[in-house]
Amino acid sequence: MKIAFDQQVFLLQEYGGISRYFCNIAKHFSEKSDIESRVFAPLHFNKNLHPIKHLTQSGLLLPTLPPKLTRLGMEASKYIARLSMKRYSPDIIHETYYTHDNFKPKQAKRVLTVYDFIHERYPDMFNQGHLTVEAKKAAVLRADHVICISESTQRDLINFCGIEKDKTSITYLGVDDIFSSKSSANSNSLAQNHTKPYILYVGSRASYKNFNGFIEAFSLSSKLSKNFDIVCFGGGDITKKEYLFASSLGIDSEQLIHYGGSDQILAQLYCKATAFIYPSLYEGFGIPPLEAMASNCPVIASNTSSLPEVIGNAGEYFDPTNSESITAALENVLDSPSRQSELRSLGIERQKLFSWKKCADETLAVYRDLL
Repeated sequence: MKIAFDQQVFLLQEYGGISRYFCNIAKHFSEKSDIESRVFAPLHFNKNLHPIKHLTQSGLLLPTLPPKLTRLGMEASKYIARLSMKRYSPDIIHETYYTHDNFKPKQAKRVLTVYDFIHERYPDMFNQGHLTVEAKKAAVLRADHVICISESTQRDLINFCGIEKDKTSITYLGVDDIFSSKSSANSNSLAQNHTKPYILYVGSRASYKNFNGFIEAFSLSSKLSKNFDIVCFGGGDITKKEYLFASSLGIDSEQLIHYGGSDQILAQLYCKATAFIYPSLYEGFGIPPLEAMASNCPVIASNTSSLPEVIGNAGEYFDPTNSESITAALENVLDSPSRQSELRSLGIERQKLFSWKKCADETLAVYRDLL
């Protein structure tokens, strides 16, 4: 079987969960003797591709470019990728994101993965979000099969796109091995930077991620603001506006700390955190809670969308639209070493249900059913 992954998401993400997903399943496919898979991203901006560069087609990593040159690079990558895919003649073409472009080699079956419906559920939070909505529906309707990354996403897919359920399947995502490695747990390089315990926040701090809601809830508790720092990883540097918002709530700027960089750094932060917080209003799956559980870090999370489905009994839940609910959940865990210990044990067991190998095998089963 010959499988092609297109260039789309590798032009949109430098890192990111979607590109991580495709890189991991491509890596597992490469271990199977009867499968040949290729990532067709001749020009790209994605750093997750480097470990699997032997699976890419050309694979030139572009630097950050001005908008006009970025658009030119994206068009060039698409053009070269399509020529290469035609020559490759795949049995399956797996589209990595959403487009109106109806391209595929004639004999190939088309598979699409749908990640979430955040643009549909919260349209006011996005500029020109309707463009993503329209492209997603077009991609869904022309696909031979649609993979959803959770039951929550599958329900939204049927609701928003009117697709038949038997044209869909659910394939859960996995967690990278580095987050359960003992070397990360035993590292002291980052722990030395913190004289106070900290709560870890990971990823984008965009509106629906509800970072401000978390900050407000944190500020409501004198015990929390006195005894804990907030460490953010990824999502760009903390902005002046974010510092001013925290300051207006009585949170010292020195309590708000940012790190970026590699998974090695993130793994260390999980291991040393008192707890991990995930206050998002909506998630299609949510990889960070899985990473936290694998890293033996207690998880405190929203009770919405896919999160209870993924976290199961291994989390302390709250209503993300209610500040008092968030504060109570934080205090329930951070004030209780026994609750922290319980969540660590439950999380270690829960994360065993998810793996990239299982994700790859279930994805491969979808391909085989189509051929």
